Amino acid sequence: MAQKIVQAFLPRCFVFTPDKLNKFGGDRKHRLVFFVAPLRVLAWHEAHRNVGKSSASSTVVPPDRPQPMPAVRAGSSLWNRPGLLALGLVLVTLIVFLRAVEGGFVDYDDADYVTANAQVQAGLTWAGVRWAFTTGHASNWHPLTWLSHMLDAQLYGLTPAGHHLTSVAFHAVNAGLGFLVLWNLTGAAGRSLTAAALFALHPLRVESVAWISERKDVLSLFFGLLALLAYARFAAARSKVNTASAPPDRRRGWGAYGLALLCFALSLLSKPMWVTLPFLLLLLDYWPLRRGGASVRVWGRLVMEKLPFFALTVASSLVTFWVQQRGGAVASVAGLPLRARLENAGVAYGRYLLKTFWPADLAPLYPHPGFWPTGQVVVVTLVVIGISLLVIARRRTWPYAVVGWFWFVGTLVPVIGLVQVGIQSLADRYTYLPGLGLILALVWGAQSLVARWRIPPLPIAFGVLALAATCAALTWRQIGFWRDSERLFSRAVAVTKNNYLAHNNLGFYFAQQGRLPEAIAQYETSLRIKPDYEDALNNLGHALAGQGRHAEALPYYEAALRVRPRHVEVNNNYGNALANLGRLDEAIRHYEIALRENPQHADTHNNLGIALAQQGCLEAARDHLQEAERLRPQHAGSHSNLGNVLAALGRLDAAAGQYRQALRLQPDDAQAHNNLGNVFAEQGKLEAAARQYQRALELNPHNPETHFNLALLRARQGRLADALRQVEETLRLQPDHAAARRQRALWQAAPR
Repeated sequence: MAQKIVQAFLPRCFVFTPDKLNKFGGDRKHRLVFFVAPLRVLAWHEAHRNVGKSSASSTVVPPDRPQPMPAVRAGSSLWNRPGLLALGLVLVTLIVFLRAVEGGFVDYDDADYVTANAQVQAGLTWAGVRWAFTTGHASNWHPLTWLSHMLDAQLYGLTPAGHHLTSVAFHAVNAGLGFLVLWNLTGAAGRSLTAAALFALHPLRVESVAWISERKDVLSLFFGLLALLAYARFAAARSKVNTASAPPDRRRGWGAYGLALLCFALSLLSKPMWVTLPFLLLLLDYWPLRRGGASVRVWGRLVMEKLPFFALTVASSLVTFWVQQRGGAVASVAGLPLRARLENAGVAYGRYLLKTFWPADLAPLYPHPGFWPTGQVVVVTLVVIGISLLVIARRRTWPYAVVGWFWFVGTLVPVIGLVQVGIQSLADRYTYLPGLGLILALVWGAQSLVARWRIPPLPIAFGVLALAATCAALTWRQIGFWRDSERLFSRAVAVTKNNYLAHNNLGFYFAQQGRLPEAIAQYETSLRIKPDYEDALNNLGHALAGQGRHAEALPYYEAALRVRPRHVEVNNNYGNALANLGRLDEAIRHYEIALRENPQHADTHNNLGIALAQQGCLEAARDHLQEAERLRPQHAGSHSNLGNVLAALGRLDAAAGQYRQALRLQPDDAQAHNNLGNVFAEQGKLEAAARQYQRALELNPHNPETHFNLALLRARQGRLADALRQVEETLRLQPDHAAARRQRALWQAAPR
């Protein structure tokens, strides 16, 4: 009997001889290492083994009825303390992933989600909550994700460490929840802990955790695991209805059911990845809950039981598809044929499987090749189909394999590329939910093998620890690549082939750093790989414009617009180039196209306001600049431009207020100091104006306009010698300054 009890400990592969039992059972020192399994696990194990056998001492549960969950009893064993085990796993996961806190924001959607998102930066406000539930920004509808980013902005501002810490904390908690879910479902503490640890520490998790914009993954899994935990409690409560020891209360467990449904809804509001949950629940009904049996009637009842979950799945899927299609993220069948989608789906399953076993050359971007080599498609597809047929054929002896494999396959369906969203062929982040199912199958399968081979416990313990440590080390290394954009995309370029996405993003990073020649080289490389890639075309045009080569930029903008005529950023940038070439009417037309597509685009409102002001349409210019200020209140340039228009309209006090606001946000803005000085000079506040001009010259001593403004001010103060010195400096910096020449002549001719 004692041997059987010990063998119930996870993994069940721990096999002991009577001699070993006497040794480790009587030696207190060894009890610290080898734990005796709780009697409840053995009882549950024996109950399942005896189903269908006659026994005077056991009660047979009919196969078409739900079987009871194992009861949890207090004991001295560590395996009877799931809360303590979960906490330990949380702490280990925190330690491994804490390196992510050292990273910054990256040029990969972080601008859309945080650094350039005025709604998020404003923190938690009623207006922000309203926006979160109504916006399709970034081609997604995930209001809870937006709210989590707003809360981070409220707490940490734009300090990236705080944003990273939130994601790391959620992932660590998810590790603990993953263990509790598996433990509640199976009663196998050791195997559950092993599976949850390998899932949490695997390097495929890094993208979901270290990438701030992917907060939606960790948040969605958090609520999804809570839904599974609640469902496990519901199933356990319902199973008691069919036992002789429990009263026939049909209302039992429906509170847990409602909680599961609520958590499912919250998960969908974070990311719609969990739309497959109703199918996953049916898998869990098959094993380990064993609620279905062989009765079609019982399975029909179980399906009916999931109807509210299916309703949420349908609603979330429809909303998601509509938002993504409206945002231009869904590829058309003409652009990506059905054959290419099916090929990519088959190859993606194979690559996800390979990366689970061999997580090498991980990258943030894997571009879609269009069509894969036929041989590769055939081999990978046959492997996936073969595994599926094998687990189905061995479903009676490997029920865990059926559940784990189809958990992996089924939960990947929304992101496998049949409905192509984006231009990637696969992504590490897509394994965040499916990976837990695959690892479950592997851990339970490994336990079955080592039990058959009667491997001693100590090598197994060391093997599990070594595997977890290897995963942790690889994860620690992979997190380092997410430290900044240069490391991230340089790594992607190094480990992938023809990655036009990574070359483009690396170029964008160089452009943000002012390294325009390097940026142009990366954009050109991206376009050699994919000549019609509109983002690279737009970015190359923008880099050329940044060098003052506006005419050279125009063909690239035009090529990008041929690919996507209503692209907001391209129309805005094309308008800027046209405006800089003096073609204001054409510029205004493209600004208006951009705003029809996205009325909330602050840059375009700002640029349109400047163009209208140049045409003398000051009232219309003011309206657009005020809208730019409303959408982006923390942008100094918007305040400064609005101040210019208000000053031109004669509203000097309002203009001065806008300049002050600009200087509060950016105190070293020399032009804002100059413009505020102009307002003070016009108001007759000469000394205040002089201080602003002098401060502007401290920040930028090479601005001829500021020198000339100060010269005019000194002349008004009767200080002609100072005026002449300033006008001479103006002409030194800009010899063709006509107004300065006239004033110098007048002042030189004036009597002293």
